[in-house]
Amino acid sequence: MNASTVPSQVVYIIDDDADIRDALALLMRSAGLSAASFPSARDFLARVTPRDSGCVVLDIRMPGMSGIELQAEMHKRRIELPIIFLTGHGDVPLAVKAMKAGATDFIQKPLEEHRLVMVVTQALKDDAARPRGEGQSDSPADRLSGLSRREREVLQEMVLGRQSREIAETLSISIKTVEFHRANIREKLGATNLADLFRLVFKAE
Repeated sequence: MNASTVPSQVVYIIDDDADIRDALALLMRSAGLSAASFPSARDFLARVTPRDSGCVVLDIRMPGMSGIELQAEMHKRRIELPIIFLTGHGDVPLAVKAMKAGATDFIQKPLEEHRLVMVVTQALKDDAARPRGEGQSDSPADRLSGLSRREREVLQEMVLGRQSREIAETLSISIKTVEFHRANIREKLGATNLADLFRLVFKAE
C-alpha cells in the first residue's frame, strides 16, 4: 500500500472494456494501490456506499448509464469519492460539464500511465483529507469571498486557461505579480492544481 493512502482506500475502476479494466487494475496494484473493477455503472453502485473511501477512475462513454450520469447519481446518493474521467474522444463540452460537477481530472486515452498514477495518488490524498459528517469546512463561496479583488481577477483568468504572461498583459501587471497572486490564491483556497480551482469556482456558482 502506498504510504500516502490508508488501507481502506480503493481505486474503483469502471469501464465496459475488459482489457482496459484489467490493465488499469494491474497498473494500480503495481503502484501499491488497492483496486476494484466494474464493467458498468450499475455494478459499481451496487457495491459502493457513502462510507467507502478511495477514488473512481471512470470511462465517460459507456452503454447504459454513462460516466456523466453516474457522476450525477453519485452526488444524489452522497457518494463523494473523487472522480477521474477517462475518454478516447477528447470531448471538451463533456470535460467542462464533468469539471463543473466536481470531477478531479479528465484524462484522454491512450493514457500516460505515470500521469494517471500521479493523479490517482493525489485524489486518494484529497479523499483521505476530506471532512466526513458534520462540521465540514466553509463552502466554496465562503472560501472565494476571502480573495482580494485582484486575486479574484487573476483567478478568473486562470479558470479561462490563460498563462501568467497572458494574465499580466490583460490586467496590466507584471508576471511576478501574477505569480504572487497565483500562489496566494492556491494557499487561500487550498487548491493544489487547476482542477481544484475549477471545482471550487463552479461549485460556488
